Amino acid sequence: MIEIFPAIDLIDGKTVRLREGRFSDKTVYGSEPVEIAKKYAKSGYRNLHLVDLDGARTGRIRHLEILREITENTGLHVDFGGGVRTDDDVHKILNAGARQVNVGSIAVREPLLLKQWITTFGIDRFIASVDLRNEVPAVYGWQQESDISWQTVIQNLEDLGITFFSVTAIRRDGKMKGADIELYRKIRAAFPEISLIASGGVSSVDEIRILDAMGMYGVIVGKALLDGKMDINELKEYL
Repeated sequence: MIEIFPAIDLIDGKTVRLREGRFSDKTVYGSEPVEIAKKYAKSGYRNLHLVDLDGARTGRIRHLEILREITENTGLHVDFGGGVRTDDDVHKILNAGARQVNVGSIAVREPLLLKQWITTFGIDRFIASVDLRNEVPAVYGWQQESDISWQTVIQNLEDLGITFFSVTAIRRDGKMKGADIELYRKIRAAFPEISLIASGGVSSVDEIRILDAMGMYGVIVGKALLDGKMDINELKEYL
């Protein structure tokens, strides 16, 4: 059964949602991120996708303390990403209680560095984030596009032994206009063995059911939960 990953994105210690990854087009939510995480845990969610957007943009992690507060005050399995550039970054994230490190720019640009981290920390500690704008990988807070195809990126990472992948359809992110089902069909067909997590635009339980039937490992849900557009009762079958 598909895993649900509520998402909390962080800028300046606040919970935000961007539209299509644009830092100039964001919604700031009033509740503190730790309180939102507690609410998700109380509602029965098992996982949390926590993103340091300041870190993703600058290359320096900014929100380790929020990660630590969440892991110390909830039982959520947290994957944390944004600004992960060094061995020390990975060490600090895991020490702060994250179950997994979500690696984007390094996974695309420096897969051999990721291979070193796998050797040091273990392969199950990493989710490779291959985020696509018009099916082109985007890195460094989605501010730059890669000249490598998503097929090559995923193949290179699969060859390293990576099994967990998250893929965001950037053009749909933060817009609640529906998941890019066809994109995930393509990826599932090309790489049937990977554990694939969908993200971007997810707005209904019907979409989650379709993704589940396709054999997706997980789905990240951000704005729909923060805005109360998706009822917890509708998701009970997945919790």
